[in-house]
Amino acid sequence: MQQGGGSGKEVTWEDQQNINKFGRLNNRLHELEDEIKFAKESNDNLEDASNELILTDEEVVRFQIGEVFAHVPRDEVETRIEQMKEVTSKNLEKLEEEKGSVVAQMAELKKILYGKFGNSINLEED
Repeated sequence: MQQGGGSGKEVTWEDQQNINKFGRLNNRLHELEDEIKFAKESNDNLEDASNELILTDEEVVRFQIGEVFAHVPRDEVETRIEQMKEVTSKNLEKLEEEKGSVVAQMAELKKILYGKFGNSINLEED
């Protein structure tokens, strides 16, 4: 008795490993997309803070450290914001590279799995 509309191809251990790997990569892709979104928002916020700092006349400004605000000299705040922007940009670049790698691996697995199973396997997100 055959179930569903499958092609009747047998799933080998190697095929199952590829399917599992594809699932893990797909999960990681979603995590990366969320992390990239957060990093972009952080970068935008730091850019906004930098722009606001340029507009202020005060020499001592409030700067959030953890959950408290401290009065910090403006020059020091500018330096800290620039350092934070560099770290965030490098992190964003690293995340984008990893995303590219994950997408490439997923494309390779799709080619292998669709080559063997055709329409009887669905690797697309709807």
